[in-house]
Amino acid sequence: MDGDGRVAQQFRCSACGNLTRFDVTVSRRVKEFRHFSVGGDLTIESAEILEEQVERVECRWCSATGEAIELRSSAEPEAPAESDAGAA
Repeated sequence: MDGDGRVAQQFRCSACGNLTRFDVTVSRRVKEFRHFSVGGDLTIESAEILEEQVERVECRWCSATGEAIELRSSAEPEAPAESDAGAA
């Protein structure tokens, strides 16, 4: 989970194997409680995400997008490397 209590999406680039570095473009519709001080400073005291849509995911290592980017379950283990497949 991320800091907002939402389940974080994990990605995998099938082109290069990257699991950790992605540029993710997201659109969100949010309801916020905004508190302005007398001096005009803003504090957002609570935020509720009403709608969220991932528009684009791009691999930072090889710039792959689209079908090359797989959405993984956070509980899904990484598959063993091919060199380890024959070892027993």
